[in-house]
Amino acid sequence: MATINPYLNFPGNTEEAFNFYKSVFGGEFLALQRFKDAPADAPGCSDMSKADGEKIMHIALPIGKSNVLMATDALESMGQKLEAGNNFTLSLFTESEEETERLFNGLSAGGTIQMPLEKTFWGAYFGMFIDKFGMRWNINYDLPK
Repeated sequence: MATINPYLNFPGNTEEAFNFYKSVFGGEFLALQRFKDAPADAPGCSDMSKADGEKIMHIALPIGKSNVLMATDALESMGQKLEAGNNFTLSLFTESEEETERLFNGLSAGGTIQMPLEKTFWGAYFGMFIDKFGMRWNINYDLPK
């Protein structure tokens, strides 16, 4: 069955926030990827400034036994603007492509798909949408290696 974790959006200070959270919760980051680490052909990354390239594309900090706090920097240069309500996302992690498709199709019905399910450069089957109630979702299945 899928697990659910919060995904936070910050206006450029994700690294500072997560270093603080790490000092409180302890542990080590499971992931820390900067925008400059994305392939040049990734959407919005080809003409990114050097400063934006240093911002956090994805970071993950385990909290307790089975929870992960994750985040990104929302970059205005990529057309992202933080407002109350879009500063977090519910992130589902699934156990199969079939479960991913079932949950994606069910939860996105009547909503707005922001990124259809696709295989990504980070090795996942992933999609994003806003459901018909205005809640933001990511669905991620880590593909077998």
